[in-house]
Amino acid sequence: CLEEVCRCMRVMENLLAQLQNQNQQLQTVLLQKQTFMIQSKEIEKALEELEGVDDEVFRSIGPILVKTTKSKVKKELEELKEDMDLKIKSLDRQENRLKEKMKENQERFQDLVKGHSVAG
Repeated sequence: CLEEVCRCMRVMENLLAQLQNQNQQLQTVLLQKQTFMIQSKEIEKALEELEGVDDEVFRSIGPILVKTTKSKVKKELEELKEDMDLKIKSLDRQENRLKEKMKENQERFQDLVKGHSVAG
């Protein structure tokens, strides 16, 4: 019976470690997602601003401004926004997978606690 308790404790410790790791991963994913969402909104605003502009625009490249065309900048911004949106979708999937794994591990942990307290 003592061996069973020790085994149960090791499993519980392992589950807690997994939950802590998954929580850290989830926080990282949420932070990345927030960053990409902010960037996506900034791109949307830039695209809106481009609508009221003549054909020639200036683009910042490092410390200098370079003259370019509205259509070229618009195309680049649209591609960048598409990339941001794909990254956000990918992070959404990662977030959902992590939450599901965490839920499973929490349930397993609670089952072990309940089983141990009933047995003890």
